[in-house]
Amino acid sequence: MISKYFNPYTDFGFKKLFGEEASKDLLIDFLNQLLPPQHQIAQLSFKNPENFADTSKERKAIFDVYCESQTGERFIVEMQKAKVQFFKDRSLFYSTFPIREQGEKGAWDFHLLPVYFIAILNFKYDEKEDEKKFRRDVCLKDQDGDVFYDKLHFKFLQMPLFNKQENELETHFDKWIYFLKHLEDFDHIPTILNEPVFQKGFEIAELAHLSSEQYDAYLKSVLEHNEAKAALDTAFVDGKKEGKIEAMQSAARILKTQGIANSIIALSTGLTEQEIQNLN
Repeated sequence: MISKYFNPYTDFGFKKLFGEEASKDLLIDFLNQLLPPQHQIAQLSFKNPENFADTSKERKAIFDVYCESQTGERFIVEMQKAKVQFFKDRSLFYSTFPIREQGEKGAWDFHLLPVYFIAILNFKYDEKEDEKKFRRDVCLKDQDGDVFYDKLHFKFLQMPLFNKQENELETHFDKWIYFLKHLEDFDHIPTILNEPVFQKGFEIAELAHLSSEQYDAYLKSVLEHNEAKAALDTAFVDGKKEGKIEAMQSAARILKTQGIANSIIALSTGLTEQEIQNLN
């Protein structure tokens, strides 16, 4: 069966839905469901998603969506399709770029504006059953559980753990997660999502509304998504038989033969682009 709407887990779909000027109001509405009252967003401006390091020897970061509110808060919004090594480390590493870019030359009092790292995950990163949470909000706290620093926040959404059905949706946030998780499976707009913000989302996501160039780009994005997932699934199975690094290298070789860009392979496997380039 051919889908009516695109897959939002693909690079094309996610950026079309949340990363363009025409769909900025969707991103604002979604983010405001995750943010506290004091950081609700009225306006956003997109920033360069490629954040370069200070020196050529340092690794750069490539974000899915990177934006700044009218009052200066920075937001990194990532759609992570497949499980990767050191995911939490990678999240922390990415969060350092919007912190460092706030540094000012000359006399500066080190005043920083809040940074939010928001990850929509199409996998479960919690290994222990009793620790699995669909939504995890993280900030710096002291030994008594009191907030020590209120300007660096991580919000992780483990999409496979969201199992609410249409009749169980209670909040606007629930509706957003239901929309994202099932978008590709819908053949019409469900009554519970028949609201202006979701109507616009469905209109953007309808494949019939894409130009031929956009449709080709989407198909390429789907192919890369499926190939990356298949290679990584194989690698994780192989990883039980051999070392994890060797398994990731095996996955990277498969993806290279499919013509997938080294930058995408790096994000999927945790290897550096140089390590990928050196693989035979």
